[in-house]
Amino acid sequence: MKNGYQKTVYACFLAYIVQAVVNNFVPLLFLTFQDTYGIPLSKITMLVTINFGLQLLVDLGSVGFVDRIGYRASMVTAHIFAASGLGLLAVLPDLLGNPFAGILVSVVLYAIGGGLLEVLVSPVVEACPSEHKEQTMSLLHSFYCWGHVGVVLVSTVFFRVCGIGNWKALALIWALVPLANAFFFTRVPMASLIGEGEKGLSIRELAGMKIFWVFMLMMTCAGASEQAVSQWASTFAEKGLGVGKTVGDLAGPLAFALLMGSARAFYGKYGEKIDLDRFMAGSSLLCVASYLCVSLVPSPVLGLAGCAVCGLSVGIMWPGTFSKAAASIPRGGTALFALMALAGDLGCSGGPTVVGMVSSCFGENLKKGILAAALFPLLLLLGIGMCRRCAGKRGEA
Repeated sequence: MKNGYQKTVYACFLAYIVQAVVNNFVPLLFLTFQDTYGIPLSKITMLVTINFGLQLLVDLGSVGFVDRIGYRASMVTAHIFAASGLGLLAVLPDLLGNPFAGILVSVVLYAIGGGLLEVLVSPVVEACPSEHKEQTMSLLHSFYCWGHVGVVLVSTVFFRVCGIGNWKALALIWALVPLANAFFFTRVPMASLIGEGEKGLSIRELAGMKIFWVFMLMMTCAGASEQAVSQWASTFAEKGLGVGKTVGDLAGPLAFALLMGSARAFYGKYGEKIDLDRFMAGSSLLCVASYLCVSLVPSPVLGLAGCAVCGLSVGIMWPGTFSKAAASIPRGGTALFALMALAGDLGCSGGPTVVGMVSSCFGENLKKGILAAALFPLLLLLGIGMCRRCAGKRGEA
């Protein structure tokens, strides 16, 4: 990579690890918050809603200010918000006298940082001069998976060795990661996403393009396909295999994340030899097969294996859709990436919701809900076909 931009890409890799810390560390402490501070589960559930809800709002609102203040300033700001939220988590619950208020303020701060990172990281990497952007994008997104795995494993080991009562020390340790990366982003070179003299498309201009809505559909389905099973993997392990929560988390969500990261890393290394459309189409079909395995095969062990294979199948969906959109709409700019992130987040929240609603309609039968969610990878497959047709028409023109 030219002119030292490899350092920029490395900083972006670390930024996705920061995103994983933001989304996955505090949920490990929910029962601790309940036991230590007497916070009811109804309020603790609000923390998840507020975290992802704020990230959605930041996805949308970033269109108005990122281009004005620049990507470097935005990236540094995002990391400072993330570091502040994680660091103050160790202080505010006791300092404010109202533990829930202290935790809530911390969540709001790191949610703003997490939302900004989701919008910023992909376009910063896309702007870096590189011959293999699709592979770099896939490798980039694998670092969220490695971050997820690392957060759970490191935190679990820390709690076992030092005791869960020392969680505040670990919060401060995790806060050092975004703080260090904020410094890195003041030093690394930054390229422009839009060519000199050009102007990025507005939301109105994007909305007038049919291909944009195809990518929005694909991004929504990518997020839904990923989270519809991921959110329930631990439950499958605990109920189906009769294991405890620690083993269930390792056998369920961590296996899912490891295979999802492996798929992204695989394409990141060998993608130049693989057609992206075919890889995504094959992954969509594998995803449907994994959903059918989870929902229709009576064996709990095979059902859990289906959950893990689902992680392998969804790996390319999110970064692949980002890459296809960036290539098809080269002047999309910040607005394109922000709206794509918004669509992906809507899918991440909508996929598990559909599973839950359908399951409730069939007497809390989780398998029925996951069977219904097989619609998402099928719609993604449809979107890939629509993109190929649109590309064919542009070629003929």
